[in-house]
Amino acid sequence: MLDDQTTAATWPTAYPEGYAVVDVETTGLARDDRIVSAAVYRLDFRGNVEDHWYTLVNPERDPGPVWIHGLTTDVLAGAPLFPEIAGALAERLDGRVLVAHNAIFDWSMIAREYARAERTAPTRQRLCTIALSKELGLPLPNHKLETLAAHFGVVQERAHHALDDARVLAESFRPSLHAAARSGVRLPLLECRPLTEWSDAPAAPRVGYQASYRQSSWRASRKRPACPYPNPGRYEPGGRLRQGMRVAFSGDTSVDRELLEDRAVEAGLHVATSVSRLTSLLVTNDQHSATSKTVKAASFGTPVIDEAAFTQLLRDVAPAAGQG
Repeated sequence: MLDDQTTAATWPTAYPEGYAVVDVETTGLARDDRIVSAAVYRLDFRGNVEDHWYTLVNPERDPGPVWIHGLTTDVLAGAPLFPEIAGALAERLDGRVLVAHNAIFDWSMIAREYARAERTAPTRQRLCTIALSKELGLPLPNHKLETLAAHFGVVQERAHHALDDARVLAESFRPSLHAAARSGVRLPLLECRPLTEWSDAPAAPRVGYQASYRQSSWRASRKRPACPYPNPGRYEPGGRLRQGMRVAFSGDTSVDRELLEDRAVEAGLHVATSVSRLTSLLVTNDQHSATSKTVKAASFGTPVIDEAAFTQLLRDVAPAAGQG
């Protein structure tokens, strides 16, 4: 049922036709971590619930922070492997916008699982409810899911249980969606780029889960040796990359981010984790997204190119001054 003030005639025609509200629980936040449970609430174009689905997933390794998700090795032992549930999950994602709280995390975990299974998730766009709440200017003291739920009077029953988290998010998303429709707010939709390459090469050793399990970061810390070449300055559009250039990445990449970074390092480039006046180049597939890196690149006049162009440039990196 539509809100009183949001009629079919006033509903934005550019809004998506359906949504898949997703939550995954995982063994941790690094690139080699695995999904241990997944839930999807399918919603129609106005945010009404159509159905829901939930499954456990055997991660084929230790379950990680049991004190958070409550899923022990014994509980997960008889659960299906991800390739066995990939089809059922894909069916629920197909043709819909993936909605999640901190959506880059859920999408990244899902994309990696599909890449391991040598399949592709049928998801083309995602919507983060944190970004939507900011677009709406909701008076929230923080952006936790429980805070968003409380704002809309949604009661959480089992925090960090994928099915209940997905239910809470679905019930909180519907009024957010209607508020956006009434105000004519453009939904903060982002492209989901499936991973085209995957490597299960071991990541850097992790410290205890209690210390490393943070909502602020899902990537493992990787210490690389310092770049041996001096920074030759900014990349000149149309020219070649040169060894020692500082390159930063922002947003989704079709090749797994760490593989792409490793290739850059092997070519003699310096992979930077942030953008500064010393950054030679920013690589992003969404130059119009207002991430901190794209905003800084614009303010510093840092050249910006997409992943495809960068991959081409990697094939012919000029040697550092005095090296050839």
